[in-house]
Amino acid sequence: MNPVKKIPSAIRLGQIAFARSGDKGSGANVAVFARAPEKYEFLRKYLTAARVQRYFKPLGVGAVQRYEVTNLHALNFVLPNILAGGGSRSLRIDAQGKTLGQAILEMKLKR
Repeated sequence: MNPVKKIPSAIRLGQIAFARSGDKGSGANVAVFARAPEKYEFLRKYLTAARVQRYFKPLGVGAVQRYEVTNLHALNFVLPNILAGGGSRSLRIDAQGKTLGQAILEMKLKR
């Protein structure tokens, strides 16, 4: 039996999770999935809505909401107003929010 590897005090989110994102009108959602069940508890504790909101603040995100999807070892974040009008109105390169999932994986999480 392999011992569970301990998560260091600071880690790049992409090392312990993967993500999927997409548009919801002018907003978007980003789902973050733990790569292993034991990593999910770390995500639940340290990947808060407030941290995600601070991370995406330069893009003009509104108040972020977080939903736990325990059976998938995932957290789903709703990011209001982040797409500046959405797919048909936004002048942003990524008007559908497809790159937000990749962007969140670059976040550094600290305990």
